[in-house]
Order: sequence, then C-alpha cells, then structure tokens
Amino acid sequence: MVIYLPGNSSAPALDELTPREIVEQLDKHVISQDDAKRAVAIALRNRIRRQRLDPEMAEEVLPKNILMMGPTGVGKTEVARRLARLSNSPFVKIEATKFTEVGYVGRDVDSMIRDLIEMAIEMIREQKVEMVAERAERNAEDRLLEILMPSQKSHGIDDPDDSTARTREKLRKQLRAGKLDDRMVEIETKGRGNPIEIITNQGVEEMDINIKEMLPNIFGGQTQRRKMTVLDALEVLAQEEEQKLIDHEQITRQAVERTEQAGIVFLDEMDKIAGREGGRGPEVSREGVQRDLLPIVEGTTVNTRHGMIRTDHILFIAAGAFHVTKPSDMIPELQGRFPIRVELKPLTKDDFVRILTEPKNALTKQYTALLDTEGVELAFTDDAVEEIAQTAMLVNEQTENIGARRLHTVMEKVLDKISFEAPDMKEKSVRIDSAYVRDQLSTIVKDQDLSRYIL
Repeated sequence: MVIYLPGNSSAPALDELTPREIVEQLDKHVISQDDAKRAVAIALRNRIRRQRLDPEMAEEVLPKNILMMGPTGVGKTEVARRLARLSNSPFVKIEATKFTEVGYVGRDVDSMIRDLIEMAIEMIREQKVEMVAERAERNAEDRLLEILMPSQKSHGIDDPDDSTARTREKLRKQLRAGKLDDRMVEIETKGRGNPIEIITNQGVEEMDINIKEMLPNIFGGQTQRRKMTVLDALEVLAQEEEQKLIDHEQITRQAVERTEQAGIVFLDEMDKIAGREGGRGPEVSREGVQRDLLPIVEGTTVNTRHGMIRTDHILFIAAGAFHVTKPSDMIPELQGRFPIRVELKPLTKDDFVRILTEPKNALTKQYTALLDTEGVELAFTDDAVEEIAQTAMLVNEQTENIGARRLHTVMEKVLDKISFEAPDMKEKSVRIDSAYVRDQLSTIVKDQDLSRYIL
C-alpha cells in the first residue's frame, strides 16, 4: 500500500476551480489521457457542488465512482494521486490483490478505510502543528532557558531589579544565533515506553481497547532525564510543546469528517480479482473478495480505533489493465458501483517526448536538478530527447510494454556514467545529444536478449 501526503500548492482554492481549470492543473503533471482527466475533474467538481446543497439533499447525492482501464504505465495512478493533492483529500492507494475473502489469512477490505482515517489524522495533525509551531518553539526556548539559567522565582527569591530576566534575554539571543548549539544540557522528557507488539488473526486495528489508558507507565507515562546538545534539546522540547498545544480530540473529529466527506481510495489491479466462481488454482476466491468490497463501495459503516466511519461519500477510483479479463467479468453488483468508465490510451512516442520535457516533475528536469547539486550543468538537446523516447518505444514493443515507466530505465542507463563520475568531473558542463544517447545504448539495443534484462 502507498500513502501520499498532499503537499502545499500555489494552485487556486479548490472551491474556485472549474472542471476545465482542474484539468489544466492536472495537465501540469500528467500527459495525454484527456478523458480520464475530464472524468476525475467532474467527480471533484461534483463534490464542491454537493457541499453547497442543503444537508438533506447532500446526503442523497452519492459520489460517482470511476473505473479506469488501460495498460500499465499510462498514468492511471498519477491522475488519481494528483487529484488527491489538488483537493487536499485523504488518499490511499492499495492493490486489490492484497485482500482476501473473509475467513482466509490476509488483509480484510475494512483495512483500507482504517488506513484512510489514519491518513486524514496525519494530514490534519501536520496542519495543526504548523499553526502552533511558532508558539511551541517559543515555549521550548523558555524551558531550555530555565534549564540554562533558572529564574530567581523558581528558587523562591524575589528579583526586584529583574536582572535575571535581562540576562536570560541575552542568552535567548545567543540561543537563536546558534552560539549555544554544542553546549550539553540535561532535560526531562516523557519516556517512550517499551514497544509492545500484539499479533492476532484480527490484525492490530482490532486490538485498540485503551491499553494505553490501562497501562500508562508502559506507554510513556513516565519521564526520564536525558543528556544532549542544546540544538537537539530544542527540537525535542519543541515537539513536546506542539503536542501540548494541539487538541487531539478535535483532530480526530475533523479527520473522521474529512474522511467521510472527502476521502479518496484508489483500488489498483482490479482486473486481477475480476472473475466469477469456477476458476482453478490455489488463489483465494476472487468473487469472494469482490463481495467483500461491495458493501464498502456501496456504503457501510466501518469500525476503527477512531470511531465509526461511514463510506457512503468516499470516492472510489478503481483501475486495471483488463488485458485478460474485462469489467463485465466482475459481479453485476460491483459493476454498478462504478458508473463512470474511462479507457486510457497507450502512450505514443510523441507522448514520451512530452513526458520527458513538459511536466513540472519531468525526468529531464529531475536529473538536471540532481546533477546540479554536484556542480554539473546538464543540458538535453531536442534530438537527444527524441532518441530516448524512440528507444523506450522500441524496447516496449520488443519486450513487455510498461508504458512511461520504461523512460526511467532508459534515462538511468543513458546517464549512468555521468552520475557515477559527477563529483570528480573537471568539465562541469555536459551536453546530452542524440549521438551520446546512441553511444550509451547501442550495445544493449542491438542485442534483444540483453535489452530484455537491462532495459
């Protein structure tokens, strides 16, 4: 399972984005696949529209789940991931093949909702911590200064001239200037307790019975004295102060609401569980997994350590290659829960060229930035980009077609020598042209057997 944390974005506020503007935001990161972008843009805009309805009507408006079909490496995951970042929604990606039918050893389908609420809590906690960070740092400074120079009042002595306070302010300036970073201090912190792992056939999620409250000393109720540098002590104390300043119960309440109203679950490899009873082999019943997924997608209540989570308004985006199977191979009830079907097209050479150059996180930009840290100025010519794209297409045709992921492999091979020698290079300006690309790849591309292993 992969969990993504939405980053800060300079994009307009979500409420202000029209479907066309949502697509424009996605265009910055995902090349081609206009149909998929339109589908997720409409789904996201419908969420905004639903928030403007009166509560009674809003309760009846259910999300239109999306089923993406297309070969690997064409952008299915990237579209969903960028959508989640754009909407600042809790998002989890999980492979449907990780689930097993109830009664078998493995992950149960409820676990993805538990993962989603944990994701929401982490998101909101980070936001709250950012809000109190300045105040927490100030409190941590005060605690540290009390250790470095205890106030007269702490010893029951009056200080009418306030001389200690003035001295402490001078000390604060030195602290902020980093002049005290290496001094050793002894601070009192909350103990982390001894790690305890409980393994049951129900999974860790089902074992939350307030053990922390029953055994507080084991779970960090005790304090301990630790020696460390002032720099490290300031960080530890700031973290403690942050935890004091944020309301954990409020975080949980907000996380539950955000999960229920804005959560997005990306179910990958849905084609691997598509099928009816009658299949052979050791694998657990695929239809059984589908039937377990059905109530979650349809709308049910899942018990988590943070309370009951309703899944009625969580958006589910399913994806799969559907080479061997097809959506109609899923059980009819589950088919009906994914009313929006989008077919993603295989990528062309021109798409590869655009992927290498246009997105904000384009591969050529990534490698240029990485080598710039070594003082190496990397420049790709247009014909070099064309050659890399052509090679990736050729290898995809001759071996397994893994879409845009092939570009990563080809780029690594092209820049292998430069990446290795970069710290020691005397000539810090490097121009990558088509001749250089062919020279680095010629031996591998000519030998098809070799290219199968290396590219």
